[in-house]
Amino acid sequence: MSKILIIEDEANIARFIELELKHEGNEVDKALDGRAGLEMALSGGYDLILLDVMLPVLNGLEVLRRIRLESEVPVIMLTARDAVMDKVSGLDAGADDYITKPFAIEELLARIRVALKKRGGGATIQSNKLQIGKVVLDEDRHEVTVDGKMLSFLTESLSCFTHL
Repeated sequence: MSKILIIEDEANIARFIELELKHEGNEVDKALDGRAGLEMALSGGYDLILLDVMLPVLNGLEVLRRIRLESEVPVIMLTARDAVMDKVSGLDAGADDYITKPFAIEELLARIRVALKKRGGGATIQSNKLQIGKVVLDEDRHEVTVDGKMLSFLTESLSCFTHL
């Protein structure tokens, strides 16, 4: 199961995508403006973000720029802006993919699967920590946590992860 954030100001579109992603077995959060979406993106540990460009409060390209300062989480732009220069701007700003509205949900789901596969099935490595979903292996502290709770019986075995 992947954790996906939808940052989309059109509530009906966000709800439709949310239902489809949940049907596929994903955990989904939504934000209806750029600032709320940015805060969630930087604090939520998401595996993928779907991001609209034309958002209230903070536009999608600025949200993407700020996300890229701190994270390499896959971001798929999902927007009505379909000019070539809009696509180039989004991709140059760090988007992993760019889909224009209207879109076929099957195509969006396929692109999400590809982005998650490229990411390594939701695994991230930061310094000497490996995170896969809610499981975090911390080599420096010799700890394993699941959803923030330490598993003490595994901490002795972490020495096998020294080659991460």
